[in-house]
This record gives sequence, structure tokens and C-alpha cells, in this order.
Amino acid sequence: MHTLEALARDASALANGETVLSAPETEVARQMQICNACRYCEGFCAVFPAMTRRLEFGKADIHFLANLCHNCGACLHACQYAPPHEFAVNVPQAMAQVRGQTYVDYAWPPALGRLYQRQGLTLSLALAAGLALFLVLAVVLNGQGLGALWSAPGGNFYGIFPHNLLVSLFAPVFLFATLALALGVRRFWRDVTPATSGAPLSAPATAEAADAVLRLKYLDGGHGEGCHNEDDAYTLSRRRFHHLTFYGFMLCFAATSVATLYHYLLGQPAPYDLPSLPKLLGAVGGVSLALGTAGLWRLNLKRHPQHGDAAQKPMDLGFIALLFLTATSGLALWAARGTPALALTLCLHLGAVMALFATMPYNKFGHGIFRTAALLRHAVEKRLPNPVGLSAD
Repeated sequence: MHTLEALARDASALANGETVLSAPETEVARQMQICNACRYCEGFCAVFPAMTRRLEFGKADIHFLANLCHNCGACLHACQYAPPHEFAVNVPQAMAQVRGQTYVDYAWPPALGRLYQRQGLTLSLALAAGLALFLVLAVVLNGQGLGALWSAPGGNFYGIFPHNLLVSLFAPVFLFATLALALGVRRFWRDVTPATSGAPLSAPATAEAADAVLRLKYLDGGHGEGCHNEDDAYTLSRRRFHHLTFYGFMLCFAATSVATLYHYLLGQPAPYDLPSLPKLLGAVGGVSLALGTAGLWRLNLKRHPQHGDAAQKPMDLGFIALLFLTATSGLALWAARGTPALALTLCLHLGAVMALFATMPYNKFGHGIFRTAALLRHAVEKRLPNPVGLSAD
């Protein structure tokens, strides 16, 4: 009976030129109607104040709210209508399922969107291993035998892969990943802007959104005690490990950027030694990234099954694994300088880095980009007068 009603509703919507909601989107709309009547969780995160500005939830509203959700689990454990109640309100899980759809719908090129549903742990590791093997074969063939893997004169990895060759390999992959992510989030931004009243950006709104992103404000459970992971106990572990991972990645990226300036502007090619700035940034960033991803891996495996979308767990673990491999192989590369293991370690590190960037537009990295855009729209929207007939935030 419900299936027939849903089909009739979809047929009517199509006939009127309206957008048909998917099953996960419909579920979020249903739960938001219940939450809008209750409002017990209004102070928990940005989702609920944004929800109170709406009486109906269209597709753009649903994707906007889903990407505001940080999946902290606080509302699930506080909700009187959570399973096994007949209302079965589970906002973190419903929002996670819609976020997964967001990544698919806004992927560029669109044909590659399905990779989000196939970016599992096995695929990520297989891609990194395959690229590393390709580089190993290149070293062997160029060096006239297996002995090339155990010789790196002076500990200089440019003696194994010339600088210009590395640039020609990584620049296209990095530029494609950047373009794909930019085009995807641009379309998302255009779609959610009318749903959030379409007001222009302002400096205060931008500063507030940046603060929320950089501090992971909404992983505090709405009260500063932290969010939830495997049970209803509060913990700051997720916030701390996310910080280690995020800032570790940014420090590693900064190390590469500074090294590029050293190479082209100062004429100082790698490798660098302490206390040079690229080495300091890379060492601190690598350790931070390794610790952060190791912690997130442990938390992900112990996560409460109702806190998220189980179908996305392989994608989550695949992304964490690539970040961890990038960090640890980079640190190992530093230790391998001047040893016979340099060439092999370099191949492993470059394979992990290339796999990370090649999959970046279609793995969990995108969630940070979409969430930033949603937080920015929320910061703009909350500064506008409330719609007529609705209470203040």
C-alpha cells in the first residue's frame, strides 16, 4: 500500500515538474518533520536551528541539512523517538545516507560518481599497491635490473626519479582532483543557495564558518563534553583525532608547497635536512597524520552501528588507510635516506600519494569540502530574518 502511494506521489510530482525525492531523502524529510515538532535537540548542532527555519523540506534543503550534520550521535542518544520507538528517528544515520547520495550526485564527471559506492578498503589498497609496483618496475627497467632497487647514490631520490618526471606524474592527477572537487562543490553551492535564502556572503559569516570548520565546533555534542562513538558515553576522541588528521595533512601539504618554493625560487632542490622549514613541517605533519588516522581507524571499527551508514564504512576505511600509508611511508622515506632501502621505500610512498590524490574526488575527502560549504551557507542564513510565521533560532 505504501509503495503504491509512493509511486502515485512520484508520478504526480513528475507530472508537475517537481523533483522526486529518493528514499533516503524522503526519510530525512520525515524525521525532520518530527524533530521540528519536538525541538528537544535544538541546541546540539547547526542542523536543528537550520531546521526550525523550514516547514517543508525539499531536495536542496535535505542535502544542505545532511551536510551540516557532523554525525556526532548526540541527538540519537537524547531522542525519545529513537529506535525501537515506532517513529524510528535516527538523524545521524538518515543524514549519513543522504550525504553518501550527495557525493554521488555532485561528483564530476557525473559518470564517475558511482566510484563513491565502490571506494572500499580493498580497492584503495590495491590501487596504492598497483601504482607502487608500476614504479618499482620502472626503476628496475631503467636501472637495468633488480640491483637498481638497492642503490641510491648520496641518498638523493631525484637520482631515482628526476624532479621533472615526478612533476609530470603528479601535477595532472592533482589538478584533475582539484578541478573535480571544485566543480562538484560549485554545483552543490548553486543548488543550496536558493534553499538558504540566497543572501550573499559577508565577512562575519565567513569568519564564523571558518571558525566552525577549523575548531570542529560541532563535534562537541552541543555542550562541550564531546560526542559519542561506540555507546552513549561522551568522548572528545573523535574531535581530537580529526584535528590530528586534518592539521597533519595540512602541514604535509604545506611542507610540499614550501619545498616547491625552495626548489624554484631559491634553487635549493630536495632532499632537505633539519632544521629546514620543509623538513620541520613534514616531520610534524607526518607524525600528526599517522597518529590521527590510527585513532580514527580504531574509532571507526568500534563505532555504534546506528551512528552512520554501514554501506559507507569501506569508503571511510579506505580513505583512512591511504592517509595512514602516505604518512608512515613518508616518515619511513626519511629514515631510509642513505640506506639501500631508499628506492623501494620511495616507490611505496609515491604509490600511496598518487592513489590518495587519484581517488580524492571520489572518496571521503569530499565530505569536508561539502560540509564547509554547508556551514558557510548556514552562517549566512542565520543572519537573515526568520521566515514569516517561524520562531527565532
